Amino acid sequence: MAENRTRQAMIQTLGCQMNVYDSERMIAMLLEMGYTLTDSPWKADLVIVNTCAIREKAEQKVFSSVGRLCGIKRRRPGMRIAVAGCVAQQQAQKIADRFAGVNLILGTRVIHRLPAHIRALENGENRIVDVEMPDDRTAEPLGRDAETAIVPHGQNIQSGGVSRYVTIMRGCDNFCAYCVVPYVRGREASRPPERIVSEVKELVAAGAREVTLLGQNVNSYGKKEGLCSFAGLLERVSKVEGLERIRFVTSHPKDLSDELVAAFGAVDKLCNHIHLPLQSGANPVLKRMNRKYTRESYMERIEKLRSVRPDIAVTTDFIVGFPGERREDFEMTLDLLSKVEFDTLFAFAYSDRPQAPARRFDGKVDPAEKHARLRELLDCQEQITRRIYERLVGRTMNVLVEGVSKHGRNTEGADMQEPVEMSGRSPENRIVNFEVPPGAGMQASEALIGKIIPVVIDRACANSLKGKMPANGSAVRDTNKGGKIHAA
Repeated sequence: MAENRTRQAMIQTLGCQMNVYDSERMIAMLLEMGYTLTDSPWKADLVIVNTCAIREKAEQKVFSSVGRLCGIKRRRPGMRIAVAGCVAQQQAQKIADRFAGVNLILGTRVIHRLPAHIRALENGENRIVDVEMPDDRTAEPLGRDAETAIVPHGQNIQSGGVSRYVTIMRGCDNFCAYCVVPYVRGREASRPPERIVSEVKELVAAGAREVTLLGQNVNSYGKKEGLCSFAGLLERVSKVEGLERIRFVTSHPKDLSDELVAAFGAVDKLCNHIHLPLQSGANPVLKRMNRKYTRESYMERIEKLRSVRPDIAVTTDFIVGFPGERREDFEMTLDLLSKVEFDTLFAFAYSDRPQAPARRFDGKVDPAEKHARLRELLDCQEQITRRIYERLVGRTMNVLVEGVSKHGRNTEGADMQEPVEMSGRSPENRIVNFEVPPGAGMQASEALIGKIIPVVIDRACANSLKGKMPANGSAVRDTNKGGKIHAA
């Protein structure tokens, strides 16, 4: 590695929001060490692949990516490659055996050791494998408590820094039959509320207007440690001045309390959206999954949520083709899909995962049948989403502007009379692309980033909404109460 220039690092993040958050932590450490960021492996002195092991396809993507990087390293022998995250935790030996070019394998509970390991590599070490799973007494502090630096505005890996993630807890104690999380991220542990609030304040000072609180099961926040309830934490975070919106993921249905349901009516900054994974609409399958709720109790929770917030958007997860799932079980899933009318869903064909109990279950569903059911489920949901979105045409929504849309102009030299298309999200977490009045120009349009804008919806698309910003529209603070627009 050249010593007479600034060292450059690249982080490739695969997987969930927790991985995005962990990547931000690693970026903060690298910046403190004097690295700058690049998006090219051909320029990077250090490349970190932060991995996901939740599905077989995700793991295959990891190995494909690491293989390509090792090919680049053969032409750039000074480059160092690190693999972090859940696949590193779960498949450390396989990575070490398969990829001679990987210099560092870093587990999920020892991210705080990254700087020391990088220095060791720079001082001559060829390979370090650290996938220790410390107990709660010796584990790293949670969240950013280990290294207090916040990724500087403009250097973060989230769009514009407007919406940021904050981990409030790690690990999981639920041991669902299909899931590897307790094995790769450890047992459940929560951060003290004052440290969470402090981090939110720092993020808001750096430009954030929305935070998403992260945990494998946020509904059980603080129970083991005797801290405040999750609803109590939401109330504390909502008092942060300058913060406009609060979201959270993920909720386990069995732990969705009446107090948390009530928070959707009591906490002004809490967005009217909840992600509540269902996984299956059939009780026999839910029992084999070890989910600890029934379709009836799930529906009861949905009814409670909608009694408090009739306009709440509900999204969910499904696993299709779980071992033992019969056609009649799948029909029960389709039935519940139509009854609940989810806004959107994430659905996957079941795949065996190392360490997960379900890999030993009998009654495996034929792969062709699994994928046929998955397609049927997605087609059904596509029709539901379309109906929901079409009902929104003509309404005015408060949109937190995140940036220029994928199809928006990005050159100042273009015709200033052409409308600029910006993108953001409604309180229900719906993507809204909208036109800024002609003549505003790119600079004025980008000044909207981080503001909440009233947008009139004029078209429903498959996965998003399109609209226009009123010519005399102005930024407003969204109270999230029924979507009302308040004059600025």
